Amino acid sequence: MLKVDLIERVAKEANLTKKAAKEAVEATFENVEKALNKGDKVVISGFGTFVVRSRRSRMGRNPKTGQPLQLPSMKAIGFIASKVLKKGVR
Repeated sequence: MLKVDLIERVAKEANLTKKAAKEAVEATFENVEKALNKGDKVVISGFGTFVVRSRRSRMGRNPKTGQPLQLPSMKAIGFIASKVLKKGVR
């Protein structure tokens, strides 16, 4: 499903115009992004939780040359699906 498809479905199911649905979807995504940038976790009941995880620096390997290289520490976004979502997908 693409973002455009999501906007169309939100518009249809919530009886909104496509413009209003697009604004709502984009505002939701922007707020999730802002919260994650601050280091907060975002919990959406019945759907799941978005968290920011820290990865330690580690040794990696250049796939072309096979040379070892140091990969820096970084932050990564993780998603933990809720029990309701997991059960619905199964």
